[in-house]
Amino acid sequence: MSLVAGSYERFIWGFTLKSQSQSLTLTPLFSYPSHLSLIKSVAISGSVVASGGADDTIHLYNLSASSSLGSLHHHSATVTSLSFYTPPELLFPRNLVSADAEGTVCLYDADGFVHLKTLPSVHRKAVNDLAIHPSGKLALTVGRDECLAMVNLVRGRRSFCCRLDKEASLVKYDSDGGKFFLAMEEKVSVHEAEDARLLLEFECQKRVLCAAYAKNGLLYTGGEDRNITAWDINSGKVAYSIEEAHATRVKGIVVLTDNDGSAGGEDPYLVTSASSDGVIRVWDVRMAATEKPNPLSECKTQSRLTCLAGSTLKFRKPEAGKSKAKEQDQTVED
Repeated sequence: MSLVAGSYERFIWGFTLKSQSQSLTLTPLFSYPSHLSLIKSVAISGSVVASGGADDTIHLYNLSASSSLGSLHHHSATVTSLSFYTPPELLFPRNLVSADAEGTVCLYDADGFVHLKTLPSVHRKAVNDLAIHPSGKLALTVGRDECLAMVNLVRGRRSFCCRLDKEASLVKYDSDGGKFFLAMEEKVSVHEAEDARLLLEFECQKRVLCAAYAKNGLLYTGGEDRNITAWDINSGKVAYSIEEAHATRVKGIVVLTDNDGSAGGEDPYLVTSASSDGVIRVWDVRMAATEKPNPLSECKTQSRLTCLAGSTLKFRKPEAGKSKAKEQDQTVED
């Protein structure tokens, strides 16, 4: 299991979570002052990591080798959101999608990170977040212009845009793409993906800053209330909550599930959280229903963390002399 975190101090942090003597250890792998200014977003798929910063660049890393893979310079504003698309049958991402503070979205082929297309003016103002549908054919974006947009990743163009009641800071899909979630200040709404119909609304105590969906039907949220709250998306009620999970606001949540299917269908129970005080913690949420849990492991980075991403995909190196482009079809057409 791997984790990456970005910080105000320009550093990206890499971690591995290992089981040792019936305990979990969060071990730092690397830390790089990779950007010229603060890091706004991170994404991970297998051994590939991307970070986006206020210096208008995307940096790429090989997590298994703890090395840099170079950088991408197709944005002219702060890179606010990043997301990999990795088909279920593959262990290496097929595409990278990025968005910036000018409302632009860029599409890349992950084989060599070739720039495929730039979509200007997807939003009139900054893109706050983006989410790729599990099919890899479309993505949702939300921006500071108080709009929700849909991007057709096959044709490389915006296909839909509508105005929201207020600005949304987060958008997420569930595991099968049948529903999506929007966070607006302290409120989270659940929508049908097919027609955007409102299904449920959750009222949080304070502003929501991060969210993560788990395959067992729970949506985890964190933010200025310093708690980690698990919402049942079928009933709209709180399943359980880890009160005061951090001393300051929660900036990132990752649900660690076994994506290769070897978990035997069990519910995910490991949740990782990061706070702006620089602390990353790993929780066993099975304990939250009966008592206040203590973190299984934690690491203090001594920096102000801004974002967190994680992956349980196993590292796989491509066969010598064989291009990944021959192993997989390209999602985005020029």
